[in-house]
Amino acid sequence: MENRRNPRVNRPKHKTNNSRPQFRPEPDEMVFGIQSVIETLKSDQQIDKLYMDKELSNPDIQNLAFQKRVTIQRVPAERLDRFTRKNHQGVVCLIAQVQYVKLSNVIADVYERGEQPFFLLLDRITDVRNFGAIARTAECTGIQCIVIPGRGAAAINSDAMKTSSGALNHISVCREPDLTETVKYLQESGVTVVACTEKSSRDLYERSTDLTGPLAIIMGSEEDGISPELLRMVDTHVKIPLLGSVGSLNVSVATGVVLYEAVRQRSIAIEAA
Repeated sequence: MENRRNPRVNRPKHKTNNSRPQFRPEPDEMVFGIQSVIETLKSDQQIDKLYMDKELSNPDIQNLAFQKRVTIQRVPAERLDRFTRKNHQGVVCLIAQVQYVKLSNVIADVYERGEQPFFLLLDRITDVRNFGAIARTAECTGIQCIVIPGRGAAAINSDAMKTSSGALNHISVCREPDLTETVKYLQESGVTVVACTEKSSRDLYERSTDLTGPLAIIMGSEEDGISPELLRMVDTHVKIPLLGSVGSLNVSVATGVVLYEAVRQRSIAIEAA
């Protein structure tokens, strides 16, 4: 999520996607070819991303992906050609570098340990290094679980693992097909869901801002923030005050600001108890 405010001068237009560095997975992170992908789907390996040529139809892959709750991302054949020059047959999957867990199990474990949930939801954070940096901060602040969407999230690959400085080995990661359902489930489980967005009128540091108790914080896309449907569902939202001339924060920096304010408030609440 980038916190923005209305600038006094015109901003340059965003660069197009074509100007961005092209993502290329490492060979040991990738499986390609119809039969190889089918066998991978049948195995115990967890798949991070599954890309399929938008012109290809393969019921075996589609049914197995549905059973394993793996979202198929339909892409042009040219994108698959950028992944590998070998014969991919219209399908490429990336092997997960972490073991995804069920959110319901994480919540149950947290409550059984006598702790309060402290979760982080990432809505369409696509930059791998930003994700790794966020994971590092999340682990350092005591976040118990990072929740990402099945589609439109950064691949948890070797770059993410490296940028996290190993934090992803010590924190639970949940991949949910629908974050709106996730928010609803968290609220039904007694968790307050707070969105950090520049659209909020509530300052992060106002006295009325309460980040104690069972809590899930949502941070949004680097480009357009948290999706409107999620903003309509949350219990409350806050914004980070921006006092200089620059109109936004990098999403990993913004996440650190919000998480450590939550840590500060929660520490005071524990001392006062």
